[in-house]
Amino acid sequence: MSHDGTTSRPDIERPESVYFFGTCLVDLFYPEAGMAGMELLKAQGIRVVFPQGQSCCGQPAYNSGYREEALKVARAQLDYFPGDWPIVVPSGSCAGMMSKHWPDLFKGEPDEARARQVASRVWELTQFLVQVLKVKFEDQGPPVKITWHASCHAQREMGVTDEPKALLRQLANVELVELQREKECCGFGGTFAVRHPEISAAMVGDKVADIENTGAKAVVSGDCGCLMNISGALEGGKKPVRGVHIAQFLKERTHG
Repeated sequence: MSHDGTTSRPDIERPESVYFFGTCLVDLFYPEAGMAGMELLKAQGIRVVFPQGQSCCGQPAYNSGYREEALKVARAQLDYFPGDWPIVVPSGSCAGMMSKHWPDLFKGEPDEARARQVASRVWELTQFLVQVLKVKFEDQGPPVKITWHASCHAQREMGVTDEPKALLRQLANVELVELQREKECCGFGGTFAVRHPEISAAMVGDKVADIENTGAKAVVSGDCGCLMNISGALEGGKKPVRGVHIAQFLKERTHG
């Protein structure tokens, strides 16, 4: 743990190029978040390579107990990241699957070493912006009050806790009000929300109440699954709070 509360990884040299793993939910529901993430990297002088054949990290099948199906999906991704460049992911959940669970998933397989090598190069987006690129943002937006929702996987698997808030606090006209129950799950949990809808609904209800109590006009998160769940509950309850991915929010505030 570093002095500022972030979980540091071994230092790497600032790369000229990175791969960008878009994730399924970014591709299907939040393409603007993926585009914003790539623009943030490009603005730092980084060449961003988006392999067109990429699809899913395998997490939905893996979390549902379908290891063979998950392995098939994960294996299909290996060919798309042949270089030694970092792989930046705009999702703590997908980054956690690739970084922490692929080594177990591929254990004993002929391509285990290759999968481990790919897994070792995975970075969550805000983690990469803070720890590797050491970005400094200048706010170009009007005053606004926001709150931050931290995803379970980003916190507990990738060790990403203070990096997103450190980036948001660089924005002079943004007031960040922290949630009282920040570390609690929003109730999405991938297939959990489908298998246990009543429990999921109760959990996201608690999260929405916490968000409302901050008086924020927007809730920012780094995981699209959480955003989809929270935004759906906000819209269903006709709450005047916007849900937005941190990459999109940062781009809006810093690119005018």
